[in-house]
Amino acid sequence: MISGIGLDIVELDRIAKLNSDSSAFRQRILTQKELFLFESLKGHRQTEFLAGRFAVKEAYSKANGTGIGSECNLTDIEVLPDEFGKPVLYFKGELANGFVSITHSKTVAAAQVILLA
Repeated sequence: MISGIGLDIVELDRIAKLNSDSSAFRQRILTQKELFLFESLKGHRQTEFLAGRFAVKEAYSKANGTGIGSECNLTDIEVLPDEFGKPVLYFKGELANGFVSITHSKTVAAAQVILLA
């Protein structure tokens, strides 16, 4: 049974600007494992990655019904690829019971999270 659905969309230009100002933005958003993946990428692909992860985390907080705050901060949520590259969602180090989808275009990144009861 579905317990929550969340959707988020972000503009790549906005994320690129926030990321270019300093490393603080990405360090506030990404877990250590996600930062490692981010640093292995180059150029525009880094912006897509960061925007996609930000969108997932916002979508998860909406599906969870908490929003981002004391019960759910950005680094509590982690998205890592499985052996085939499929994104897998974790919350506070535990595998989340649900699904995540991330997409990018030239100007935006979007993510949808479906949580199961």
